[in-house]
Amino acid sequence: MTVHRQRSDVSAEQWQEMFAAAEKSIDILVYAALFLHEQISDWNDLLRDRAEEGVHVRVLIGDSDCEAVRVRGEEENFGHGIQSRCHLAAMHYLPLTTTPGISVRVHSTTLYNSLYRADDQMYVNTHLYGVNAYGNPLLRLKRTASRGLFDAYAASMDAVWRAARPLEE
Repeated sequence: MTVHRQRSDVSAEQWQEMFAAAEKSIDILVYAALFLHEQISDWNDLLRDRAEEGVHVRVLIGDSDCEAVRVRGEEENFGHGIQSRCHLAAMHYLPLTTTPGISVRVHSTTLYNSLYRADDQMYVNTHLYGVNAYGNPLLRLKRTASRGLFDAYAASMDAVWRAARPLEE
């Protein structure tokens, strides 16, 4: 496991390399994570390309109208900023909803961590009270043979996935 002091310590190139190397699955659980669209040119194309190669892509974004997102905005002194970022994320991901191999859902859960998984590698963006996601610690995990921390976070993603609804216009 590698620990980064904050998410912004990891370069856009590192994020892009991890996702571009995926051969089986990409899972993302966030409220918005607009940095992916802002810092990785052609982010949607990268996801489409991976799906065309047989990679199963699942993206979970926050429901801009849910209580959990509203409360997070208050706690981070960001007001409606997170709500509008969730709405913008939905606009970015909507074109992918018709792409075979890509599923995008909307959730209304409280996020204790944002998860970014590509095969057996995962970034876990922890969330400290009152701190914006980019300034929070980031863990880089690799799956081991035993059922460890990686699998616990993957199970968390699966639980939110089951409770979420498909992104629609």
